[in-house]
Amino acid sequence: MHLSRTLRAVLAGTVAAAVLPLVAAHAAAAHPAAAPAAAGGQEASASGVDAAAKHPKSLVIGIDGATFATFGKAKMPRVKGLMAAGMTATGNLYANPMAPTYSGPGWSSIATGVWPDKHKVLDNSFNGARYDLYPDYATRLESADPTLDTLVVGTWSPIRDTVFGPAVDTRLGGVGDADTTTTAVSRLTGTDADATFVHLDEVDGAGHSHGTESQNYLDALQAADTRIGRILDAVTSRATYADEDWQIVVTADHGHTAGGGHGGNTPAERQTFVIATGAGFTPGSVRNDVKITDIAPTVLTHFGVTPAPAWQLDGKAIGALTPDAFDALRPSLKSRVDELGLPSTLKGWTTTAPTGWSIDNAAMPSGGVTEWRGWSFATDEFWSNSQLGQGRETNVRARNVFAVADSDEWDDKAHGAGQFDSTLVSPSFTVTAGATATVSYATNYKVDGPQTGDVYVSFDGGTPQLLQSYRADRNTVEKLTVAVPAGATTARLHFRYTGTNSAFWTVDQVTVTS
Repeated sequence: MHLSRTLRAVLAGTVAAAVLPLVAAHAAAAHPAAAPAAAGGQEASASGVDAAAKHPKSLVIGIDGATFATFGKAKMPRVKGLMAAGMTATGNLYANPMAPTYSGPGWSSIATGVWPDKHKVLDNSFNGARYDLYPDYATRLESADPTLDTLVVGTWSPIRDTVFGPAVDTRLGGVGDADTTTTAVSRLTGTDADATFVHLDEVDGAGHSHGTESQNYLDALQAADTRIGRILDAVTSRATYADEDWQIVVTADHGHTAGGGHGGNTPAERQTFVIATGAGFTPGSVRNDVKITDIAPTVLTHFGVTPAPAWQLDGKAIGALTPDAFDALRPSLKSRVDELGLPSTLKGWTTTAPTGWSIDNAAMPSGGVTEWRGWSFATDEFWSNSQLGQGRETNVRARNVFAVADSDEWDDKAHGAGQFDSTLVSPSFTVTAGATATVSYATNYKVDGPQTGDVYVSFDGGTPQLLQSYRADRNTVEKLTVAVPAGATTARLHFRYTGTNSAFWTVDQVTVTS
C-alpha cells in the first residue's frame, strides 16, 4: 500500500509474547497417528468422523505487507505455533505486466481465488474491477447458504468496503490494528460467526517507513503476532468451540523490499505465504505448490461448497492439490551454471526429464545458456529471476516445478547456427477407444519475436496430429478435447517450441483423461 494511507496507528508498546495457541494444540491432537500424503501437506483426518459432526468455521487473517523471509528474525510465537500445528507454503505473486505487487490486486486474488488478469484489480484504485464475475468467497458462501454468518473486519477500508461485497453480513473497520483486533475478538467471542476475515495493516506501514531490515519492522511483526494471539484465544474461548471444526489461515498480500516499499518484481516483493491449520493439514508440513488463490476455494470446500467449473477459479482447494511428475524433480534440481546473476546456493533447474517424459533436442544448435538449452524443468524462484521485467513473473498458474522453453535466455550466450527448436514428449496416457479425451495443462506462452508453439497428439505410437497452435500470448489452463480413434489405447503429447531470441513457453500439470 501507499504511504498516503491515513490509518497508520503506531503502538506505544507490545504485549509480552504469548504461549502457543490452544488452536495449535487442538490441531496437533487431532492428528496423532495420521500419515502424511505424498504431497507432504495433507493427511487423512484421524478424527474424520468427529469433524463431520462438527460445525465448520473459518478464520482467515491477513497481515498486510508481511515478508515471510523475516519471520525467523521476529518474535512471533503465535504464528510459529500455527506453523507447527499445520501447513506452511510460500509462493510468488505476479508482477507487471499482469499487475504490480500492490494491496488491491493481492487481497483481491486472495478473496476471489483468481489472478489479476481475471478480477482486473490492477492497483489500489480498483478501477475496472470485475467482482461481478469473480466475487469474494464470503459472497459465494452467502449465495450458497444465506444462513451462514459472514464477517469481515479490516483496518484498511477497501478490504471491508470494496474487496468483500455487500452480501457479507457484517463488515467492520478500525482506526488502527488495535481497534480492529478488539472488534474481531468481540465478534468472535459474542456472535455465531461462521466465516471471518480479519485484516491487519500496520506491518505494511512499518515496511514503507523503515524497510524489512529494521527493528521497527520486526516490532510490527511481533505486535501483529500478539494481536493474532488474542484473536486465536477468542476462537478457543467460544462456548461452542468443542462442537466446531475450525480452519484457520494466515496470509499476506505482498512483501517488501529491504529498504521499504513494494509494487515491483523483486523476490522480496513477490513472495507471499499461506499458513493453514485444521482437519486435513499435517502438523509441521511444508508445501511448494500452494498459491494465495487457493485460499478462497479451500474455505468454500470447508463449508461443503464445491467451486463450479463455470466460476473459472484459478485456485484449488488445498486438499485437492496433487503433485505431478515435474514436482518429483525438486530434490534433484541444480544450481546455476551460466545464470551468474542468481545466487550460487539457489537450486532450481534441470534438463533431466522425469520418468516417462523425454526431450527431443535433435534440432537444437550447440551452445547457448546451459540452463535453457532445449526444454528445461525449473522453479519460479530460479527461472523468473534469471531476468526480471520480461514477463516471466506472469507465470502464476504453474505450480512447484514446471517445464519451460526459453529462447530469449538461451540466446544470451553464443551458440551454433539456427533457432531454438526443442520438443517435450509426454509418457503414454491410457485412453478409451472411440471416446473423447480431454487434454489439460497450465500454459503461459509469451511472444517477443519469431517463435512457434505447437501441441501434437499421437495414438498408439502413430503419426502425431496437430492439437493446438500458439502464435499469440496466452496464459491459462487449457482444456482441449480430441476424438480417440477406434482401437486406440494410449495417447502421447508432443510440445514443440521454436524461437529466435523471442520469449518463452511454460507447461505444467499435464493430464489426459477419457
